[in-house]
Amino acid sequence: MYTLRLIVKNALRHKLRTSLTVLGLVVALFAFGLLQTVIDAWYAGAEGASNTTLVTRNKTSLVFPLPLSYEARIRAVPGVTGVGYANWFQGTYKDPKNFFAQFAISGASYLDIYPDYLLPPDLRAAFLRDRKGALVGRKLADQFGFKVGDVIPLKGTIYPGDWELVVRGIFDGRQSTTNTATLFLHWDYVNESLKKTLPRRANQIGVYVVRIDEPENAAAISAAIDKEFGNSLAETLTETEKAFQLGFVSMSEAIVVAIRVVSFVVIVIIAAVMANTMAMSARERLGEYATLKALGFGPGFLTAMILGESLLLSLFGAALGIVILFPFAAFLGSVMGTMFPVFEVTRLTVIQQILAALAIGSVAAIAPALRATRVNIVEGLRSVG
Repeated sequence: MYTLRLIVKNALRHKLRTSLTVLGLVVALFAFGLLQTVIDAWYAGAEGASNTTLVTRNKTSLVFPLPLSYEARIRAVPGVTGVGYANWFQGTYKDPKNFFAQFAISGASYLDIYPDYLLPPDLRAAFLRDRKGALVGRKLADQFGFKVGDVIPLKGTIYPGDWELVVRGIFDGRQSTTNTATLFLHWDYVNESLKKTLPRRANQIGVYVVRIDEPENAAAISAAIDKEFGNSLAETLTETEKAFQLGFVSMSEAIVVAIRVVSFVVIVIIAAVMANTMAMSARERLGEYATLKALGFGPGFLTAMILGESLLLSLFGAALGIVILFPFAAFLGSVMGTMFPVFEVTRLTVIQQILAALAIGSVAAIAPALRATRVNIVEGLRSVG
C-alpha cells in the first residue's frame, strides 16, 4: 500500500506534464478503439453470418442472374432443409442520398432461413398476404420515421418504374449485431411487373439462400449443388454465407488494411511520447534513486515504482478513452445511419485497448527502469536532475 501511495505521488509531482501525457493517451487509445470499431463494422455482416446457411450465385459473376426454376432442384439436394431467394432491388427513396439496402425476397421461405429477424406473427402474416407489402428493419424505421401502414415510394433503378410499398411490419434483431437497416419486399410483386414490361428479365433471381442440416456438411452440399448445374447455361457457385460476405469486404481490403495500419501507428507514436515522459522523470530523480539504493532498497523496488507509475498513467488514460468511446460510437452510428448497419464497440475492442495501454506502459518503463537500477550511488547523489 505504501508503494502504491508513493507511485501516485510521483505521478502527480508534475501535474501539467502528467495531464498532457494522460491527454495524449486518451486521444490515442480513443482513436485506436474507434478505428477498430470501424473495422468491426466492416466485417459485421460476415461475423454475423450463420454457419448453416449457404449462398448460391451465378459462377460467372454476381451481376448475372439465375433461373427461378433452380429452386426446386436445389431443394432436392440431400442435406438441404430450406431454400429462399433474393434480388438486390436498389430503389431510390425521395433522394439518391437516402441509400439503404433493399431486397426483393421469396417471402416465407426466405424469412424462415433468418430467424434472427424478430417479427410478431400477425405482422409477418400481413406482409405475406400483401404483394405490395414491405418489412422494414428497426434502425431503418428509426432513421426515416417509417411506421406500420406507411406507404414508401421508390423510384426503380435496376427495375425501372415507380414502386409503392406498404410497411406491413418492423422487425428487430435477435442480437445487437443483427442488421436491421434493411427493407424487404416481395419478388413476386416485382416479377409480375417484369413479365409485362421486360419479359426477358422475368423469372430470374440474384442469389439463392440455402439452409442445411449440419455445418460440417457445408462443403459437400455446396459441391453437390454446383454439380447439379454443371455445364448448364447458368452454372453456379455455392459458398457459405460468411465466405459470400467476405467477398464484398475483400473489394475494399486496401481501405481496411490502411485503417489497421493507422490504428497501430497511433499506438507506436503514443508509446514513444510516453517513453520520453518517463525518461524525463527518471532523469530528474536519479538522486532519489541513488538515495533509495543507499538505504538498501533493491532494483526490484525501483523497477516497481517506475513501472507502476508508467502503468498507472497508461491505464488511467485508457480508462478515460474507453469511457468516451462508447457514447461517441453510439452518436456516430446514429449519424451514419445505414452506411454501417452495425456500429458498436465490442468487448474485443475494449480488451485490445487495455492490452495496448499495458504494452505502452510496460515499454515506456523499460529504459528508465534500467537506468535507475544501474545508477551508481555516488554519481547519483551528485546528480542535480
